[in-house]
Amino acid sequence: MARIAVIGAGTGAMAAAARLAVAGHRVTVYERTRTYGGAVGRVERDGFSFDTGPGLLPLPAVFRDLFVKTGREPLEECVDLVQVDPSSRHVFADGTGAVLPNASRAGAVAALDEALGAGAGQRWGDFLVRAREAWDRTRRPLLEEPLWPDWQVLGEREPYPSVPHKRLLRTRRAATLAEIGAWELRDPRLAALLESHALAYGLDPRTAPASTAVLPYMEYAFGTWYVRGGLRELARALYERCTARRVEFVFGAEAVGILEADGRAAGVEFADGTTAEADVVVAGIAPGALARAARGTAPRDTDGVAPQPASASRLTVLMALRGARPAGTAHRTVVHTADREGELDALFGPAGALPADPTVTVLRPDDAALVPDPGHEAVTVTATVPAPPAGRERPGGTGLDAHADRLITAAERAVPQLRDRLLWHEVRTPADVAEATGADGGAVPAPAFAAAGGRLLHPGNTTRLPGLYTVGGWSHPGGGLPHAGMSGALVAGLIVEGPEFRGSR
Repeated sequence: MARIAVIGAGTGAMAAAARLAVAGHRVTVYERTRTYGGAVGRVERDGFSFDTGPGLLPLPAVFRDLFVKTGREPLEECVDLVQVDPSSRHVFADGTGAVLPNASRAGAVAALDEALGAGAGQRWGDFLVRAREAWDRTRRPLLEEPLWPDWQVLGEREPYPSVPHKRLLRTRRAATLAEIGAWELRDPRLAALLESHALAYGLDPRTAPASTAVLPYMEYAFGTWYVRGGLRELARALYERCTARRVEFVFGAEAVGILEADGRAAGVEFADGTTAEADVVVAGIAPGALARAARGTAPRDTDGVAPQPASASRLTVLMALRGARPAGTAHRTVVHTADREGELDALFGPAGALPADPTVTVLRPDDAALVPDPGHEAVTVTATVPAPPAGRERPGGTGLDAHADRLITAAERAVPQLRDRLLWHEVRTPADVAEATGADGGAVPAPAFAAAGGRLLHPGNTTRLPGLYTVGGWSHPGGGLPHAGMSGALVAGLIVEGPEFRGSR
C-alpha cells in the first residue's frame, strides 16, 4: 500500500483518487480552495442555482465505468442522469433556425433538410459518417491509452477522410474544420453549426485540424446528457464516492512545491510551510502552477509534447428570470453571430479582443431544483473570450461588463422578452475561472486532437520525475468532463500496473 498525495480536487484528480483507493492505496487529496470540483462549481442566490462550469455532459459512459469500478452503486443511483432532447436549437444569422434531436443522425438529417432546405441535412449526415471514421481511428490512442512514445504519428496523420475538392487546377482536401464547412457542407449555416463545436472549446476553426470533427460526432453518437440539480451534482457524487472509499480531503492546502528524495517525488510542500510525505504524487493542476511547484523544471514535457496553448476562457452570465420556463423550450440554444470572421479575428488575433457580435450558448434547464418556485426560470449564457496573460487582467475595467451586456442582447434572440423578465444577473469572468481552477488567466483546456503537428495534444501523464504523475484537463487526453475522467483512469492504471499499462480493453 502506497501513500499517494493528490494535488487538486478537480474531476480528473478525484477520478484518480477513487480508483487508487479501491486498489488499496492510502490517498489524500490536497485542495487549495475550500471545496471540491474545480471548474464544476455552483452559485446559489435567492433560491436560484446555477452551474458555473460545464452545463451538459457528453460521454456519460466514462463516469458509468468509474462508478461501477469504484463501488456497488452505479452512476444512475448516485445522480439523476437524463438525456437532453432535443440536443440543441440553433438560431442562425439570417433568422432561420433548426432544432436537432438527441443521438439521431437520421433525425438531424431530416431536421436540417426541413430547416435549411433539401440537401443540407444529407450533407451534414454524410459529414457525420466521415467524422465517425476519424473517431474510430483516434478513439483508443487519444482517449483510452497513455500517450504513445511515438506520439509524432498522431501529430502527423490527419484521421479525417476529407472529400477531394477541386480548385482551379489543384485538388485539395480539407485540413481544418473551417475548410470542411466551406468545401464539404457548402452552406454558411451548416458551417456555423460545425464551427460552434470548436469555438465552445476555445478553438479557432480556421486552424483547428479537421479531426476536431469528432466533437459533433460524439454528440450524435453518444447523446447529450444533464444531471438534475446541475452538473455540480456529479462532482458531489464523485466526492462522496471518494470519501466512501476512505480518501481523505484537506481543503485550504495550497501546494507550492514537490518534494524530492533519491531522485523521485517524495511529497508536497504547502504555502504555510508544512509538508506531507508521500510515495507517489498526482498533480491535477494547471501547467503554470505545476511548473512553479516543480521549481521551474517543466516536468511535463517528458514526451516532447508542450502544454496545449490555451488563450481562451469563458464569460458567463447567470440570470434569474421572473416567469415560468415555457413548455417545449430547448435546454440548449446556440445563437450564432452575424459576423463569424469578425468574431474569430477578434478572439484569436494577436491582441485577443472581445468581438462586437459574439456567438452565445443559452442553457435553460427544465429543472425545479434550480429555481425557488415554478414561476421563475434560471438561465445561463456563455461565450468564449480571450484569457488574459498570466498576472494581468484584461485592460479597460468595464470591458467584460459591457461584453456581458452583448451576451444578454444576443440571448434575447433565444429568450423573448428576456430583459423584461430579468430580476438580476451575475457575471462570471476569466478571473473567476482562474480562482476556481488555478489556471493562469482563467484559460480553459480543450480535448486532445490528432494532426496539426501535435499542437493539440496534451503532455502524457508520466513526468521526468519518477513518482510524479499529472491528471486532469491539462494532461492527456485533455479538457472536458469525460476527458478528465479518462485521465483519472489512465493515471490509476499507470500507478497500479506500472509503465507497461496500455489502457483498459
